[in-house]
Amino acid sequence: METDDNTTEPTTLEFTVPPEGIDRIDTWLAGCAEGFSRSRVQGLIKAGMVTLNGKTLDRPAEKTRPGDRLVMSIPPPVPAIPEPEDIPLKVIYEDSHLLVIDKPAGLVVHPAPGHLTGTLVNAVLHHCPGLSGIGGVARPGIVHRLDQDTSGVMVVAKSEKAMAQLVKAFANHAPRGFRGAEAHGPYVRKTYLALVHGVPKPLQGRIENLIGRSPFDRKKMAIVERNGKVAATNWKTLKTNTLKNGAKVSLVECEIETGRTHQIRVHMASLGCPVVGDQTYGKPAWDKRISPTPERQLLHAARLELRHPVAGKTMTFESPLPDDFSRVLGA
Repeated sequence: METDDNTTEPTTLEFTVPPEGIDRIDTWLAGCAEGFSRSRVQGLIKAGMVTLNGKTLDRPAEKTRPGDRLVMSIPPPVPAIPEPEDIPLKVIYEDSHLLVIDKPAGLVVHPAPGHLTGTLVNAVLHHCPGLSGIGGVARPGIVHRLDQDTSGVMVVAKSEKAMAQLVKAFANHAPRGFRGAEAHGPYVRKTYLALVHGVPKPLQGRIENLIGRSPFDRKKMAIVERNGKVAATNWKTLKTNTLKNGAKVSLVECEIETGRTHQIRVHMASLGCPVVGDQTYGKPAWDKRISPTPERQLLHAARLELRHPVAGKTMTFESPLPDDFSRVLGA
């Protein structure tokens, strides 16, 4: 099967279960789709790219009936080597080892299906011509990421030594009040601001559980009992505002001890206070009570503390509260 390297839309392949039926979906699809191995099909299933009768397929061993419709979406290929692009960056700090930027909402961190150009990686390659290859050619300098619609502080490694130390640091989050990581090696402490619906009860606390792929929708994360990774978030309510219609929104500070995908969004939703504007875990009907309706999830990486990977000194970088937060808070 051939695909157009310039397309940003996935290719879809449709199949109908034959009258004699099939044993396993992954094995059968691999035999039907030329050039696809069973492991490749399994990867697409895990990524939520295969549907059975219009519903996202949860597992390859799902039972089927003759006439059932299977649709497999194939992401377009991602260029192996991103190209530099002249995209403005708001630089907070820079030296020969680090680049710290204030990422705007809407900017994708690295090339991926649907966003092959115009990413932070493309912008950083233009800003730092010698960065290519540090940490790999596909995501040079990238040691952590923020969701497309999350704004705030991000750090990029500009040297191999910085890359190695920062990778260790982001695997060694330091919870509030904990001094072991700071004293003995690389660490990071990440603090976010989230604007949520309602008022968290209690006003502050700590939540710890397992987060993994949702068993009902592979494109979403969820709190699970097994097959997940430990996720811990400390939250504190800073301010609450009552809107003209009587609805309440709260500004919540979240310091995370782990860095799981969608962690804060999942944890806030589990408290009954989803992030304002969150289209995946939020309440669109509640968002419409806000005028104007937010155009993105109101989650902001406000502060990042780390030990410099070469100099060894503790450094803290901050990003101010975005205007869209202030508008909803009435500040």
